[in-house]
Amino acid sequence: MSQSHLFPITHFKTGFTTCASVSHPSLTSVPLTDDALGVHKAFSLPHELVAPPSSPDPSYPEAGTTPDGAPAPGTAWQARYPKGSINPRSDREGGSVFYIAGPPDFAKALEESREALISYRVLLDAEWEWVRGGKMPGMYGGEGDLAYHCSGGRQSERCRCFNLRLMWRAHGHGELYAYLPPSDTNKNRLSAVPPRSIVNPDYGVSAGRGAFIWPKARWVTLAERVRLNDVGQANGEVQVWVDGQSVINVNGLILRENADSRIKGIHFSTFFGGHEPEWASPKDLRAWFSDFSGAVIE
Repeated sequence: MSQSHLFPITHFKTGFTTCASVSHPSLTSVPLTDDALGVHKAFSLPHELVAPPSSPDPSYPEAGTTPDGAPAPGTAWQARYPKGSINPRSDREGGSVFYIAGPPDFAKALEESREALISYRVLLDAEWEWVRGGKMPGMYGGEGDLAYHCSGGRQSERCRCFNLRLMWRAHGHGELYAYLPPSDTNKNRLSAVPPRSIVNPDYGVSAGRGAFIWPKARWVTLAERVRLNDVGQANGEVQVWVDGQSVINVNGLILRENADSRIKGIHFSTFFGGHEPEWASPKDLRAWFSDFSGAVIE
């Protein structure tokens, strides 16, 4: 495999990608469509398949490429954030929420996996404003349908699911926004992630706030690795890369308390919020998402 920020780990059993410029003997190439990627439980505003705008950045001499040298995506899912939108369940809808299982063979392998990787590229509107923060896609899992219960401040059955989305905060500060089984072990491990972490009593833990800065007007590649813990042991791991650089890496976690809790795929979740009006999008904004990829490592 040529160098790709989509796959910061090159040794894996099986995987998929919608990026035409990446190849590997264990990878299946699939189109960026709902059917091919196993999209389900979609609600809120639609994710339209469009040609994204070009975004040359003076920091990168090759206009029309990504920082790892790949061609800029020619197609992408567009998310829209109308002025005043806060989250998909508010009166003023914005963003998009759904789940990605991956192609059938990958989804089947994922159900039996101990460790997996997901990645994607995102381009934020050049006029983007951060306000207080918002959500970005990440991995999720759990026991059966309970895997869908770990977000939005839910408190019931929290020991039977996990959700590891990313977030932007004020000034573009990035973080891992983690819902894990509530335990002192997880609280202590996540709160120690530099440069700053905040344990929210009712919502997810903001881990590593400021570990990276979200860029605007150019493609950025996010990759996330999750390793499940052995049941009864605190040896789970979560790692995040931004443009090929490891920015968050935390171990000693408890992601599950039961062997039936498994990695499920990608929680595509993007919106401004929060719930209060001060989180809302200040103007009509857009973001584009492409090159979705995944790999079963073990």
